[in-house]
Amino acid sequence: MPLKLPALCVIATPGRRRAMIETAREAERRGYQGIYVPSRFSNMSVCEALAWNTERITFGTAIAPIYARSVSDFAEATAFIHEISSGRFRFGIGVAHAPGHARMEAKAGKPLADTRAFVEKLRAQPGQGGLPPVVIAALRRKMVALAGEIGDGVVFANACRSAMGASLAHLPDAKRADQAFFIGNMIPTCISDDIEAAKAVNRRTLGSYLLLPNYRNYWKECGYVEEIAAVEQAIAAQRTDDLATLMSDKWLADVTLFGPAARVRDELAAWYEAGVRTPIIVASSATGRQQQAIEEVFATFTG
Repeated sequence: MPLKLPALCVIATPGRRRAMIETAREAERRGYQGIYVPSRFSNMSVCEALAWNTERITFGTAIAPIYARSVSDFAEATAFIHEISSGRFRFGIGVAHAPGHARMEAKAGKPLADTRAFVEKLRAQPGQGGLPPVVIAALRRKMVALAGEIGDGVVFANACRSAMGASLAHLPDAKRADQAFFIGNMIPTCISDDIEAAKAVNRRTLGSYLLLPNYRNYWKECGYVEEIAAVEQAIAAQRTDDLATLMSDKWLADVTLFGPAARVRDELAAWYEAGVRTPIIVASSATGRQQQAIEEVFATFTG
């Protein structure tokens, strides 16, 4: 049976915004599952552009930080995108992280309580028309359970494949059985015949996440206790340049995709088997920038 195509992460970097739209159109033509846009560079604006410039492909935010706008503003914007895209938009939300809060000049509260309140207020906004499905970003069990309780899906980022079954066990059985319930994961990916170069790229990608306590706590729960202890010792000693070197090959393979095309296809199949319905490829290249990385993805997954 042919491997189901994944979804793609795209970032509308300055100077490349029109090129990003063309990339999305090409992904649609090739039959990719979707296009998902992280929070930098106004992903709500990107999603509106995708609504106008694509016809069939599903797309969404992954994620829109709930502190970035008022709830009423989010309701108006998401209802608009939902309507003009004929229901193809997925509103991925999350509390984001401390560096993002500082950038947004936002005051974060308690993640579980704030997420619940946000979703309740969003759905209570009058006069907006239909709203898109709400997909909740999660890593640890309580947020996964909340996504299963009040959301239309759950999206992970940098999750461990080995722990995915345990994570999804916190969803209600009905949600796990419902194919309309979104289960996604943002997977750092580098496709290269030079496997060591590909590993190095993914280690750099994950380096900034090692600074975030919530990710470290999650990875500890997944069994990487000794590795995280070494990371925390390096942070305490202000040896942040060493962080990218502290991720073991086992840990890296559990969280990311890397290496030659055939290996990446095989490993992607394992993510589907682990229960992720929509793997989202966050592509980097060992030899170029985002467009080069996406071309490598297109060459790997024909469709």
